[in-house]
Amino acid sequence: MPGTEIKTVINMLRANPMMEGEVLEMRAGMNAATAVAPPPENATIQIVDAGGAPAEWTDAEGVSGDAAFVYLHGGGYTMGNLDSHRNLVAGLSRAAGIRALSVDYGLAPENPFPKAVEDAVDAVKYVHAQGIAPNRVIVAGDSAGGGLTAATLISLRDRGIAQPAAGVLISPWLDLTQSGATMESHAAADPMVSGALLGKCAAAYLAGQDARTPLASPLFADLTGLPPLLIHVGTAEVLLDDSRRFHAAASKAGVDSILEEWDEMIHVWHTFSAMLPEAQQAVDRIGAFVKERLG
Repeated sequence: MPGTEIKTVINMLRANPMMEGEVLEMRAGMNAATAVAPPPENATIQIVDAGGAPAEWTDAEGVSGDAAFVYLHGGGYTMGNLDSHRNLVAGLSRAAGIRALSVDYGLAPENPFPKAVEDAVDAVKYVHAQGIAPNRVIVAGDSAGGGLTAATLISLRDRGIAQPAAGVLISPWLDLTQSGATMESHAAADPMVSGALLGKCAAAYLAGQDARTPLASPLFADLTGLPPLLIHVGTAEVLLDDSRRFHAAASKAGVDSILEEWDEMIHVWHTFSAMLPEAQQAVDRIGAFVKERLG
């Protein structure tokens, strides 16, 4: 059972709300807050151009160079950057024992859909060009990056590009129509995400396009032929129903999908490893899953 630490995190988030205002204001606030984050310990960082998108390789100490994550950060397709997710990416690299390429894909409103998908696919192709075989690649992401992970897998399939070994979806946003039942039923429990926030981000990202477009909302896509998936979601999330419905659809399509619901956890709790035991446990679980898939 979760301890008191999750309550401390929730109280901290409610006392210091960051996700207020318009999307560019929220982005500026996130950028300012994450720019001063200390770099990860015992990891090396290398800035690269991943097929057109800025990116950075993260190598935790002692990792293998013949396999890699392609990591797609969260932030509602409108915010987030390499700084904001550097420590989480380093933790995943360490837990899985492989390199990680974090991708700074184009953000809306300047770069609306499908720019993020195109950048993510190009990043996967870049990793292949570095000599890492498709079956040694893991595509992963959180929140909007989790939805983008699913969209990337679908786009790779549709373009005839070899699928990676697996996909990891952390608290994914998979339905930009916001039709999940937990959008309302969990609104009071989730201190990180709200319907109002998601509405602003979806409008900026879609720029007038249909929210049910499969590569924008992978819940409505044909999921046949996708690689094995691990989906992490907290039971306190408004996006809980996104994960449940996507897992059901993937399983029905014949995909080897694992859904893990973490009791009382909030949106992308993995980022709170300094305060929350379940955060490190979840990162370690992802590491174990990746090791199983890579052999």
